[in-house]
Amino acid sequence: MSIIGTFGASHGRGQHSVSLRVVLVVLCVTEISSWGILFYAFPVLAGEISSTTGWTLPAVNGAFSTALACSAFTGLVVGRVLDRRGPRTVMTLGSVLAAPALCLVAIAGNLPTFFAGWALAGIAMGMVLYPPAFAAVTRWWTNRRTRALTILTIVGGLASTVFAPLTAVLTAAVGWRTTYLILAGFLFIVTVPAHFFGLRRPWVPNHTASSGSQLTQLPPSEIIRSLPFAALVGAVSLTALASFAAVVNLVPLLTERGIGTALAATALGIGGIGQVVGRLGYGLFERLPLRPRTVAILLAAALTTALLGLAETLTAAIIIALAAGVTRGIFTLLHATAITDRWGPAHYGRLTALLASPIALATALGPWVGAGLAAMLGSYSQAFLVLAGINALAVILALYSVPRAAPPSRASTLG
Repeated sequence: MSIIGTFGASHGRGQHSVSLRVVLVVLCVTEISSWGILFYAFPVLAGEISSTTGWTLPAVNGAFSTALACSAFTGLVVGRVLDRRGPRTVMTLGSVLAAPALCLVAIAGNLPTFFAGWALAGIAMGMVLYPPAFAAVTRWWTNRRTRALTILTIVGGLASTVFAPLTAVLTAAVGWRTTYLILAGFLFIVTVPAHFFGLRRPWVPNHTASSGSQLTQLPPSEIIRSLPFAALVGAVSLTALASFAAVVNLVPLLTERGIGTALAATALGIGGIGQVVGRLGYGLFERLPLRPRTVAILLAAALTTALLGLAETLTAAIIIALAAGVTRGIFTLLHATAITDRWGPAHYGRLTALLASPIALATALGPWVGAGLAAMLGSYSQAFLVLAGINALAVILALYSVPRAAPPSRASTLG
């Protein structure tokens, strides 16, 4: 039986309900498509958008940052809706919105229209990317959620591997505008029916499954005001800022060193392979105590970002991009399980939204911060070293991100 097949049990299945196996397949397909088209296509196209329109690269990156900011604010609303109603309606509507948003981006003749298209795309991101999918997996798979999250993020991690080179080929043939129109059509055809028909499962509001800790009984307001929650938000947000600034600016970093766009896009795609490797190995990290696990992962993120800034050859850059991808893959699962590892699954949607929104805002600043640092310091190499220093601050915050009575480790459930 395949890994995905292990989730085929008809838990709570009714006449109008699909199996867990179908749900997992649906989420895998829609996440790789949504991430690949809404996020990873942009780093490949940003340079051509700037050169063909005359808009500055910081302005082009600013539109994408606007999308990520809109995604963050959308997530605050989506989290509460998820706790009450589940992911089907939210993710379907997000898919419906994503395609016309990208079409508006494609036909934009001026910067205000370009920004408006990305603002709508950002709202769609907040409704279809990882947070809603993580909420679905955490609720429906309960104690098996880590394995299901691993499968989902492994497939999602291939988004850059598939869509970065594909986007480069398309834009070389038809230009960036037609490329976005093609990708928008694909996204609509694939994800709208998948979310509408494939996420039909019972959803019980106010889930309060026990994880053996009194922290699961704390009201969300008390958790939100605690030092560990604030430290967790700060640590993962700074890591997201540095990591995603590095992702978006990896192609400019490599082209600055004389490497062609196609090869630079390939290096970006190889980072996606690294994400898959990292997620496959996350179970080994879960056997570590929570605090050392968190610190080690964030420290690895800082080191790989610094090494990218120091790499001088294409071979070295590809190897480090692979290692950075491994770290990002592990970080995604660290983020996905951060709430349940510390406070259990109760109020997962709301707490994760409050965690994910600052991450999305930090991610939104990433393109601006990366390009701005490069402009200020005179090179992307120097910018990457500063980003590594920002990530180092996250390591310090991670030391304070674990409550004294966190739920017990779930390592025993991984086998």
